[in-house]
Formats: sequence, C-alpha cells, structure tokens
Amino acid sequence: MSSDRQIVCSAPGRAGIIGNPTDMYGGAVLSCSVGVRARAIITADDTLTLATNNQECYITSWDDLRPRRDLFDLARAVFDYLRLPRLACRVEYASEIPLRSGMAGSTALVVAILKGLLAWQNVFPSPYRLAEMARYIELNHLKVVCGYQDAYMCSFGGLNYMDFRGKQFYREAEAELLATIEPLAPYVQRLPFVLGFTGVRHSSGAVHKPIRERWLEGEPEVVAGYERITEIARISKKALLLEDWSLLGKLMNENHAIQRSLGGSGESNERLVAAALEAGALGAKLAGAGDGGTIIALWLNEDIAPLEEALKLAGASAIYRLCVAPGAILENQPEQ
Repeated sequence: MSSDRQIVCSAPGRAGIIGNPTDMYGGAVLSCSVGVRARAIITADDTLTLATNNQECYITSWDDLRPRRDLFDLARAVFDYLRLPRLACRVEYASEIPLRSGMAGSTALVVAILKGLLAWQNVFPSPYRLAEMARYIELNHLKVVCGYQDAYMCSFGGLNYMDFRGKQFYREAEAELLATIEPLAPYVQRLPFVLGFTGVRHSSGAVHKPIRERWLEGEPEVVAGYERITEIARISKKALLLEDWSLLGKLMNENHAIQRSLGGSGESNERLVAAALEAGALGAKLAGAGDGGTIIALWLNEDIAPLEEALKLAGASAIYRLCVAPGAILENQPEQ
C-alpha cells in the first residue's frame, strides 16, 4: 500500500420537507439534501488514529472502542460495527453541518467515515446497503432511537420521495427490507424552502423515544397521527410535482400540528414556525426532531430577506437553503 494513499469521503446533511417522522413507522417522507457536508479523510499511518477538532485518539484494542461520551464515539461505533479491522491509518473527520441541529449531522459523519473505511479496504457498497449499515450503527452501537430518513438521505443525497413501508419494527440486519427511493429532482423546477436553525441542539433519541414507546403500546392518537402524516406525504408528492404550493403549505402545517400535539416539537421550534407564518410563509414545520434543531418554511417570494429577518428575530442562529447535492461520495479516486 502506498504511504501517500488517501481517501476523502463526504456526505450531505438533509431536511425533511414533509412526512417526518414516519420513517420510523413504516411511512413516507419527502426529503432534500442541504448544501453542507460531513467529511472524512483517511491516510496511511503507523497506528490506528482518530482525529477531529484538533484532538486525537489512538485505537489499539477493543477496550479503546468503549463509548467515552466524547467527540470520538461516532468513529468508535463504526469500528465496533466493522469488528475492528486491523488497519493502520489516520481517520480525520469534520462537519460543516451543526451537530444535533436536526439536519442529520451525526448520521452524515457516520456515513462518511463508514464509506471511507470500506473504500480503504476496497469495499464499495450500494447506497441502499450503506444506508442500512449506517442506520444499524446508530441504533445498535450508538443507541440512538432513530428512523431511516437520515441514513438514506446521507447515502443517496438529492431530492427524494422515500417509502419505508414494512420497516416500522426494528429487525436484525438480515431481515430488514430496503426502502423505496424515488428521485424527484429531474421533475421539480423550484424548491422554495428556507431552513432556520433554532440554535438549540437537540437529541433525536430524547425526542423520539417516548413517542415511539407510546406507538408500540398502540396509543390511538399516536397511531392515527402517524397514519395521517404518511397520507400527507403521499399527497404532498403530487403537490410538489404540480407546484400546488397552497396545498403543500397546508399539508406542512397539518404535519407540524400533529407532531406538536404528540409532544414532538418544542418552544424554540414553535417560535420559529410562528415567525415564519406571520412573515408570510405558506407552511412551516420541523425539518427534523423537535425540542430544538431546525424548521423548514415554504416561502414563494424570491426575496427571502423578510423571512430571514423574522426567523433571526425569533432566535434562529443560522439560515440554510435546500440543495440537490450528491449523497455519499468519494471525492478522490481510491486506489484499487
């Protein structure tokens, strides 16, 4: 192996336009990538070294893979999943996506590190396989109660209608069905959406776990609510393709109202949603989990300054736009 061998892999963040969080419940989601990415750089080294945020961590044994609740747990989980292959390399990673912002920042890092390490071993899985592996790592190694939207969007990128029917119950990897991914970007001329990051970093598991438990217990309000959000996503696919913005806005608001009624929103989210609607957005809702994170607003005016100002006055710390960006990619040609 060449001592100057290098693999650079990146994966995008994402925003749920509508349908989330039914990716955890056998539902459907319309989702799009955003223009920020997580990136892993793998180079030859004498030892197995993890590096991020100007810190380093050396992996010499299984004991070193135990979670430490630090910046290296994501990479440790990937190596734990891969059964700690005997590699001598340096894995350096960073992200443009604010972590715990509701834009799949943690998942994008997992996908980028995983794809990069597999490429280092000359293994090149399909986006379906990559997504399932990444989601398995998050659920079983990082112990995050999560759905499938993040892993599939970070792997596939783009603008997609995603159907997760048959995936409402967590199964062993061998028994998992694959999601149906329908790319819509070639048929959509306009994406009039704006994202507002609350600045409050949320924990997906903390938001989703209690609602998931209520759903598993068969609570009628939760079951009916997620059945309706799934139906909303299916109707919204047509609304997006036909540019029926009035209908799509109403459906976004209904999606959010249901999730809010189940306890899946939060004070910071509600401030931004209310500010967006008051400024003239046709619809506004959570783009990811609640209790912080990011909201998405449907804004038809070419001038987004009024919306940006309203969101910032309501507490938004950053504004983002949707971007039909590629999924996980190797940014340089790996040595075969």
